[in-house]
Amino acid sequence: MTLPFIEKYRVKTLEEIKGQDSAISEIRMFLKTFPRKKALILNGPAGTGKTSMVLALAKEAQLELFELNSSDLRNRLSLDEVLKPATIQSSLFKKGKLILMDEADGITTSDRGGLPELIALIEKTKFPIIITSNDIWNRKFSLLRQKCKLIILKELNEDLIAGILKEVLIKENKLIDEKSLDLIAKKSKGDVRAALNDLESFLSLGESVPADIDEREKEESIFESLKKVFQFLPDKETLNVYDKTNMEINEIMLWVEENIPAEYHGKSLAKAYECLSKADLFKGRIYRQQYWRFLVYQNFFLSAGICSATKLKNIQFKKYNKPTRILKIWLSNQKNAKKKSIVAKYAKFTHMSMKKAMKESFLIPLIIDKKEIQKKLDLDEKEIQYLEDKKGAIIIANNLNRFREN
Repeated sequence: MTLPFIEKYRVKTLEEIKGQDSAISEIRMFLKTFPRKKALILNGPAGTGKTSMVLALAKEAQLELFELNSSDLRNRLSLDEVLKPATIQSSLFKKGKLILMDEADGITTSDRGGLPELIALIEKTKFPIIITSNDIWNRKFSLLRQKCKLIILKELNEDLIAGILKEVLIKENKLIDEKSLDLIAKKSKGDVRAALNDLESFLSLGESVPADIDEREKEESIFESLKKVFQFLPDKETLNVYDKTNMEINEIMLWVEENIPAEYHGKSLAKAYECLSKADLFKGRIYRQQYWRFLVYQNFFLSAGICSATKLKNIQFKKYNKPTRILKIWLSNQKNAKKKSIVAKYAKFTHMSMKKAMKESFLIPLIIDKKEIQKKLDLDEKEIQYLEDKKGAIIIANNLNRFREN
């Protein structure tokens, strides 16, 4: 039986892993200093070698590896039956033991006991636990992050991917043209697994790489994008850092604005805010003049501009906060929506235009304060509550004015 390339050429030792030297040093230190920290999280994009790193570590340290997947941890009963004994019982082969919990992202908030029980088991375990994830920044993992050492694996660049593919071609005694090799490396988007799969498919077809190989749109969380902007030095990929984030650029601006003070201080903070203000300036020009070509400048200041505000990068874990302005905007929109719906009903009932009714909107809470009128306008409970709040505010304002006059 012929093994697929991803298994056939899976790394056997930590030295074979490319582009993750810092992570390898940290994972060795974690094992050496156990139980100072009882669990470790390997977080990074798909295909960066998280699982392979754990397998190689277990082999290097001559540890029995006990593998679990998030699907094994769907509820408390599963945890008690599977993981709890593994964290307490000694190895059958009289070796040490290493517990791998793969793909932690799969533990959902609906799991009965999943995350809380996992955290409790980490505190009791006699053996090191390594958890892999693609995105550990979700709020539900906040307590888990506190209990674990966190190691970030970075996406591999195109040159490293191309180098890995060339090594595989030598072992397979195969040749492909440089252009096709570069295209496979580029389209992999830093995912070694994807690159090996594409290479294997190409060799089995025995023809040129199609120009329309599907580009992997690996959706990236806003947390990962912000981390690259704030904690990495600028490079050619920085300009495209938000491309994988499923979020509008205006919302991204709010996230950046909220979290700049968490990473930058002093002169670098001032420079970062200056870049943010320039991004906002171009945003205004785009909306006012419909000059959509200015989007490239808005994106530049929001990514490379802010990234280059300082060369002294902080690589420690930072919790990025959701923008408070988003909540304020949402609340404002909710209020405006109620106001518009009330004015629309009022305009229809009085046979006047929406524009004229909107001009008189400040009087509406006083005009339709009787229940029979509200019933005729078919107002719901939330709209009635909105009118009562507005009426109360008007009365308070009038009383204050009278008090000032006296």
